Amino acid sequence: MKNVTIIIITGLSGSGKSVAIAALEDAGFYCVDNMPVKLLPKFLEMPVEKDERIKGFGFVMDLREKGFLHSFPEISSAVKKKGYHIEVLFLEAEEAAIVRRYSQTRRHHPLGQDKTLIEGIRTEIQQMQPIRALADQVIDTSTYNVHEFKSVIFKMVENFIDQTPLQINIISFGYKHGTPQEADLIMDVRFIPNPFFVEHLKPLDGRNQDVKQYVLSEESARVFLKKFYDLVDFLLPLYEKEGKAYLTIAIGCTGGQHRSVVIADALYTHMNQPGRLVRLTHRDVDLKL
Repeated sequence: MKNVTIIIITGLSGSGKSVAIAALEDAGFYCVDNMPVKLLPKFLEMPVEKDERIKGFGFVMDLREKGFLHSFPEISSAVKKKGYHIEVLFLEAEEAAIVRRYSQTRRHHPLGQDKTLIEGIRTEIQQMQPIRALADQVIDTSTYNVHEFKSVIFKMVENFIDQTPLQINIISFGYKHGTPQEADLIMDVRFIPNPFFVEHLKPLDGRNQDVKQYVLSEESARVFLKKFYDLVDFLLPLYEKEGKAYLTIAIGCTGGQHRSVVIADALYTHMNQPGRLVRLTHRDVDLKL
């Protein structure tokens, strides 16, 4: 385990430790929240079966543990001397930002049993100063939203991880059966002439070559696809940069039988490139017309 990166997340309550540990987990780290300091040496000495999916270990340690302030300096120093690659990340935020976050979550401050929230925050800042001085990196999260802060964590550990590709789900559907609740992007293709009204195409669906040829022979459909490809190609790197794990693109027509199926197939072919995780589902294609 000495060759594996170990990140200890600590800092002020309300500074974003839960977001940080979730980001590490998404990055492939094995994570434990509220890890007792005294268990750290024993945990590191445990034989761990090699797993290529585990990029490192992340632990949150803070004032929720009564002996944290007293035990952490000595134990973290001893563990580092044994040759473990440990990074201590201290998170903090301005008082106003912490107050705002507590008002949103309605949780109790760990030092607030016999104090006001402000008193608890100020006491914790004072008590955590020795721990802050030991940190390898200090991050002020006051101005970050959740997505921005996750990006900061991903950037911090990018040298230790192979980033998991964004999982892309493409769904064709019919509006008369309802829009997919999981969709991030919904594209309405009902402007394309409908094969449903062509007698020999009506009983078929968009997987049929004749239906595909009919839909894609329309100039409006071809122009739309080119512009749609450009839009998706522009958005994908931005979603990946944000740290988005899933992207669901839904293509809808009236019944989900013809036009949406053809366009979803075309988009899947365009996006299904090496290194990408792309899945195609025709939700309503087998429903009765």
